[in-house]
Amino acid sequence: MAMADITKANQTRADQIPGTQAGRARTTDENPVKRFFRATEIDTRLLGMVGALIIIWLGFQVLTGGLFDGLFLKPRNLWNLTVQTSSVAVMATGMVLVIVTRNIDLSVGSVLGFCGMIMGVLQAQVLPQYLGLGHPATWAITLACGIAVGGAIGALHGSIIAFLNVPAFIVTLGGLLVWRGATWFVTSGQTVAPMDATFRLMGGGTEGSIGATASWIVGFLACIAIVGAILNSRKQRKRFGFPLRPVWAEYFLSILGCALVLGAVAVANHYYWPVNIARRYADANGIAWPDGGLQISHGIAIPVLVAIVVGIVMTFIATRLRFGRYVFALGGNPEAAELAGIKTRWVTVKIFTLMGVLCAIAAAISTARLNAATNAQGELDELYTIAAAVIGGTSLAGGVGTIAGAMIGALVMQSLQSGMVLLGIDTPFQRIVVGVVLVTAVWLDTVYRARAK
Repeated sequence: MAMADITKANQTRADQIPGTQAGRARTTDENPVKRFFRATEIDTRLLGMVGALIIIWLGFQVLTGGLFDGLFLKPRNLWNLTVQTSSVAVMATGMVLVIVTRNIDLSVGSVLGFCGMIMGVLQAQVLPQYLGLGHPATWAITLACGIAVGGAIGALHGSIIAFLNVPAFIVTLGGLLVWRGATWFVTSGQTVAPMDATFRLMGGGTEGSIGATASWIVGFLACIAIVGAILNSRKQRKRFGFPLRPVWAEYFLSILGCALVLGAVAVANHYYWPVNIARRYADANGIAWPDGGLQISHGIAIPVLVAIVVGIVMTFIATRLRFGRYVFALGGNPEAAELAGIKTRWVTVKIFTLMGVLCAIAAAISTARLNAATNAQGELDELYTIAAAVIGGTSLAGGVGTIAGAMIGALVMQSLQSGMVLLGIDTPFQRIVVGVVLVTAVWLDTVYRARAK
């Protein structure tokens, strides 16, 4: 009873505070939409980007044959779209941290091409001399060496920027030219192919996907992780006395997240192997060919899983680790961050090193998907990577950006390109559209920040 009396007394005193009454009045006066977004804490800017993506998809669906007969929303196109987005999405997660600190990296496409060529030469020419063809360790050694090269290049860029005080724009512009030229000198302009069979799995394709059963398992595990994360967030809020979301909002977010995951898995599983490949598979395994054909689901592509894992890890780094807090503090106010004792120069070096590692991972995906390392690999990827980060809500003024937003931005960029290809639009006009979208995104970011102030 004593505790109940104390709680009642505290509630009475809280009701007598003008600010509390005003806050409750504002909550009561809000329209249902504002109350919904306040309760669920959904990022309205991110939601707007998702809305724009849906509009783009529906628009291309109608233009390619009608709402119900169009080509864009077919499982085959959506599956290929996610695979094509993977390499840029991986690099966009690192570009967020670079731009948040008020820097820029124009060299990512060239670094991708150089790392891809190094990995191609290793597995096609160097390692077979020592390990033999098809050795099971070839892909692992190749990937490790590629990541080491990418990290070293990023560390070099970061050191020049941080300790020699050369602007990031100039350093990475030089890197764009240097590493593109170095790519040519590795093989004197020759294309290197084919890649190791295991390495090729990182590029997707019929063999580079996990199938229907494994995809459903991954989907259900993701649903469990979503629900667990929401429950853990509520537990932590309660522990530290932070405001709690309404229970209905927690249920809504859980159901929405699980529905999106399971829907994506269903779409991936509805894209089946081509008839010729399925027939060869049936003949090789002694499977009788049914009258309706053999339908074998691709499932989720391995490069998509790689991009998702990278996104989760980068989100954890940006939001849960001390390094992530240092990055956003440096972007928000570099002088204050340095006065607070943050070693800003080393933070810059680490950011660009991480960017180089992500370029190497993207190079592995791209090289595996092409089954070759070429001199043109990664050209203009710096444009798509920067555009993905900016469209995803990363402010060029620094201090603001999200990993999830950048990955959705990469999907927006690739959706535009894929839709225009389906419509038969020429490449020069595609670049015009991409340029217009990028300028528009920066303008919207300027308007959004002005209103926020």
